[in-house]
Amino acid sequence: MKTTLLYLLPALLLCLNWQVAWSEKPDFEQVKKNYYDTHPGKGSHGEHWQPIPIQQYWNPKDFYKPPQSIQGEFSQENCVGCHEATTPGTYHAWKKSVHSNLVAIRNLPDSDVRAYKKAKLTEVENNLHKLGLLEEGKQLEQVGCIDCHGGLGKLSIDHAKNLMMPDRAACGACHQDEFAEAESEKEQTWPQKQWDKGHPSHAVDWQANVENAVWAAMPEREVAQGCDSCHYQQNKCDGCHTRHTFSVAEARQPEACSTCHNGADHNEFENFMLSKHGTQFLTMGKSQWNFEVPLKDAITKGGYTAPTCQLCHFEFHGEYSHNLVQKVRWAFNPTPAIADNLNHPWFEGRKKAWVQTCTLCHSESFAKAYLDTADKGTIQGLKVEQEAKSVIKALYKDGLLTGQNTNRPAPPAPEKDDAGGFFQLFWAKGNNPSRVERIYADMWEHDLIKHYKGIFHANPGGYTYTEGWSSLMRDYAEIMDEDTKLREAARNKSDAKAADSIGSGNKMDFGAILAGLILVILGLFVGYLVLKSKQEDK
Repeated sequence: MKTTLLYLLPALLLCLNWQVAWSEKPDFEQVKKNYYDTHPGKGSHGEHWQPIPIQQYWNPKDFYKPPQSIQGEFSQENCVGCHEATTPGTYHAWKKSVHSNLVAIRNLPDSDVRAYKKAKLTEVENNLHKLGLLEEGKQLEQVGCIDCHGGLGKLSIDHAKNLMMPDRAACGACHQDEFAEAESEKEQTWPQKQWDKGHPSHAVDWQANVENAVWAAMPEREVAQGCDSCHYQQNKCDGCHTRHTFSVAEARQPEACSTCHNGADHNEFENFMLSKHGTQFLTMGKSQWNFEVPLKDAITKGGYTAPTCQLCHFEFHGEYSHNLVQKVRWAFNPTPAIADNLNHPWFEGRKKAWVQTCTLCHSESFAKAYLDTADKGTIQGLKVEQEAKSVIKALYKDGLLTGQNTNRPAPPAPEKDDAGGFFQLFWAKGNNPSRVERIYADMWEHDLIKHYKGIFHANPGGYTYTEGWSSLMRDYAEIMDEDTKLREAARNKSDAKAADSIGSGNKMDFGAILAGLILVILGLFVGYLVLKSKQEDK
């Protein structure tokens, strides 16, 4: 009991501190300063890579340079006139956005589900008044090109000198609560240091990218920057609110998450779509749900009959925010450090928060039963992977991997060699990786994660047959088969060498005996001759 209280007290104090902090509005300038102070730029591996042109759009803060092909000072009207002709897609997207006509928002009737935006608009205007970016008593009519690409409130811009691509902080000047909420993900601290502070989260996803050694090591920069296409949420907001409509209705739909949350090692979207939640969204949601309604009213006013990604992951104790990690437990991938500590109050508290989320639609007993099932099923997959890992590490330690001693080039700096390591998914040379290592890399980084994602997103085939468990069984069988072959080959080689050694030794022994016999016979013969000679003399 005392131990539990000792664990719970820090958690309670942390919760109280969080509530006190959020009872007062976060200071925008402080959040902005922290954003820039903690931004990694090129990261600690920066000396090993140089940005290519496309990366100025993934990390505009560090890499963007205005084009020099257009010279001159331009007004908002100039921007609109030019881009309507040269990039009509951009122009019409903005024209359809809330940004282009804030007066229309201000005039919405209270019966309109979007009417909540009127209060939000007033809040934005008050934020700008405090920052001195909007005159007291003045209202916003639109958010134009220059507001985002030149500076809030500016009337014109020198295109070749001052054009910029907006980052998170630029959006945060107006959307201060959302900016502060998103940045608060950086405060997450794992109790047994399973992950570094703030990881994994959107708030540090660019940092996770540039601190990845193989990403920095790859000479194929055009391929490597494909990771940036998702790992830029730390830098910008248009990953969820696509430019230039910046639609909250878009960002509330599962497809908004699908560009990044899909595929070999994070197939959340596929699992959601194939769950009963997803089939409800596909059969009912597209025609009957109203995504203009705020998440807090999605069930009661929006007509939702099942959750979306956003309804579950933005919620914490009944409140919705842009901090998406307040209920994170298993994080990106299952590890023993997490599995062995699930009964710690930090993890237990988050599990209870998930039960509360699930009870929006399910009974508490059902929610608890399913989450217990998901935890145990994930651990069962983890045990299989860990057994295979021990086999791979032992093969490497014993020097038995194919070509390990004859054809295993070291990976490029700053990456370091590691049997079955993450880098082996993106780099190969000679026998690095060997076949069995590549199987294991796929096992832990693809199949185990799919198993975990499938069971927690309630897609039956996603963790039993189509993906997950069945794939883990295949990986396990192939790894054990390779282990047997490699070790038998090593033993056979050792036995053959020993046999050669014995055979060679036997040949040497026989030769020595034969030589000895010849010498004895020769000695006897000489002795006979000497004796005979003496007898003849007599």
